[in-house]
Amino acid sequence: MVRIPRFGSDYAVPLLEGTSDAVLATGYGHFRGTAEAGARGNFAVAAHRVTHGEPLRDMPSLQPGDEVVVQTARWTYTYELTTGGDDLVVPFTQTWVLDRLPTNPSGGVQPPQRPGQRLITITTCSELFHTDDRMIAFGVLTDKQPTTP
Repeated sequence: MVRIPRFGSDYAVPLLEGTSDAVLATGYGHFRGTAEAGARGNFAVAAHRVTHGEPLRDMPSLQPGDEVVVQTARWTYTYELTTGGDDLVVPFTQTWVLDRLPTNPSGGVQPPQRPGQRLITITTCSELFHTDDRMIAFGVLTDKQPTTP
């Protein structure tokens, strides 16, 4: 489950493995080959801005310091965004954002560049009805707690 307090106290969207159409129709998808939630490296996820519940429709309103809470069966991870929701827009072909330590080849917006970090990368379409570009937000893990029923 993904919770983003800025989007309201009732915001809770399922998180599934993979980024197929079927997965993204349900909620957030975890990019295969990126770190697991809470692990060292880059835990990268995607979700729709429009259709299928519009989980990231308000991504442009995200600000540095906002929390993203990822709840798994065993652990609840809290990430703090280091970039805003619309600080970085890249063509969908820019896969560097999924790297273990995403490093912007243009030298622009990127996560803090410290090896061994536990990062989150959130991706969604930047235009509401066009899919050539992606909005990207980066964050760092700040807390890990056991998930309570």
